[in-house]
This record gives sequence, structure tokens and C-alpha cells, in this order.
Amino acid sequence: MASSISRNNPQRPSEEFSPNIEQRETTGKIFEIIFLIGLSIGLVVLAVLVFDVLKDGLGRLFTPGFLTGTPSRFADQGGIRPAIFGSILLGGLVMLIAVPIGVGAALYLEEYAPKAWWTDVIEINVSNLAGVPSIVYGLLGLGVFNYLLNFGPALLSGALTLSLLSLPVIIVTGREAIRAVPDSIRQASYGLGTTKWQTVWNHVLPYAVPGIMTGVIISVSRAIGDAASLIVVGAVSFLTFNPGLFQRFMALPIQIYTYITRPEPGFSNAAAASIIVLLLLIMVLNGGAIYFRQRFSTFK
Repeated sequence: MASSISRNNPQRPSEEFSPNIEQRETTGKIFEIIFLIGLSIGLVVLAVLVFDVLKDGLGRLFTPGFLTGTPSRFADQGGIRPAIFGSILLGGLVMLIAVPIGVGAALYLEEYAPKAWWTDVIEINVSNLAGVPSIVYGLLGLGVFNYLLNFGPALLSGALTLSLLSLPVIIVTGREAIRAVPDSIRQASYGLGTTKWQTVWNHVLPYAVPGIMTGVIISVSRAIGDAASLIVVGAVSFLTFNPGLFQRFMALPIQIYTYITRPEPGFSNAAAASIIVLLLLIMVLNGGAIYFRQRFSTFK
């Protein structure tokens, strides 16, 4: 159709096409300014938040015994050691449980699963689960781990619930990372006579690890900072000992929530100091994940 029009009226294409270079450059500049404004608003809000937290919390953070003591009913006394210990254990267990299961599920769906209706149903449900509110996972953990498996309101129940919360994000990002590996790498590996598993383990997975680690960073950070699901599962706001795997437990988000709800003014500073500790803990975990991501990027 287009070729016939061009033959009948060779001048028409040049008349229809107008480069409008100046107009397109102007439009591009306008959108660049809009995006810059959006970025600036986000950075300003983040800077104000961090400044406010540091202003209120630094003094309380360096109070003797705040990091090493147990909670107290007095605002200027006590510490958050059980909460720090509980958050570290929760983060470690979430990585140990959710990462192998999530990466394994992503590998199966991308490399082994047949193209059938039931795999489409699984893919759609996994994608939808990534957006489910954390309180729903808390209710699921309460019913399955606390009551059905009889773990009770223990740290293990909290870790398993947070693992469920993290799994959809790890699976979705893992699949995207595996899908991004060029097929030429797989074909070259098969050309050397390797099996499917050898191809996946030696070639596909190393290339996909940086993308997978990005999903792990996002999901574990969300899990460490989540409070709603832990409240439902049974996290407590006062402990005088470091929690064990099958014991009641504290976590930093629960500690922050408890401090904020107290009417005494000194507890707001304790909440700000706890937020600083939580941010540092997340930064350390993310730093470790980023280190491994960069290491595998160099390795591949």
C-alpha cells in the first residue's frame, strides 16, 4: 500500500514527513526538566527524613547501653539488643530459606517448565503475589506456621513468613535475569556436548547472578523492614534475652512501632535511634549483596 502510494506520487512521502527537529528537542528538554524535578523532590524528601531522624536519634544512639541493653519502661534507659539480634537472625534465615527456593523456582520456570496452561497460571499467580500486602502474608503465616505446624509465635514462624513475603519478588526478578541471558550462550554450550544442567550451572546462572542479587536485595530489605506480618505472627515488644529459633522474638520494626506509640516524649528519640540502627543494618545486608553481585559480574 505504501509502496503503491510512493510510486504514484513520489513527492508525497517527503511532504508527509516533517522532521521538526527543534520541536522534538524542545519536547525532550521539557521532559528532562520534569524528570529532574521528580528526582529532586525524592532526594529532598529523603534528605529531610534522614536529617530529622539523625537530629532526634543520634544523641540517644550513643547513650551507654542503648545497643547492648534490654528494653526498659523508662524512655532514657534500656536498649534494643534483643531487637537487633532478632532482626539479624530474621534476615539471615530469610536469605537461607527464600533465596535457594526462589532461584530454583525461577530456573525451573525459565529453563525446564513446558509451555502449558498450568505454567501460565503459575506465572500469573507469582506475579500477582509480589503485590500482595504484607499483612496477608502475616495471616497466612499465623494459620500455617503458628497453628497448623504448631511452631507457635516463635522466631522460626516469623522467618518463614518473611520468606513467603520475599519469594515472589525473588522469583520474578530471577526469571527476568535468566531470560536476559543470550540464547547463543546456551547453544554454544550445547554444541560442546554438555547437558542441560551443566549449561545452566556453568553458563546461565553465573550470567544471571547480578540480576538475581538485585531481586534478593530488594526482597530482603523489604522483609527486614516489615512490621505488619511480624505483629500478626506474634513478635513481642519486650524481651530480656536474645531470641532463639523456637522462642518469642523481637525485631527492630516492632521496637520502633512500640516506641512511637508511647506517649512519653523521650521514646520518640529512642524510636529515631532505632530507625538509624535499622537503616545501618539494611545497608550492611545490601552492601554484602552488592559485593557478591559485583564479584559475579567480574567473574562472568
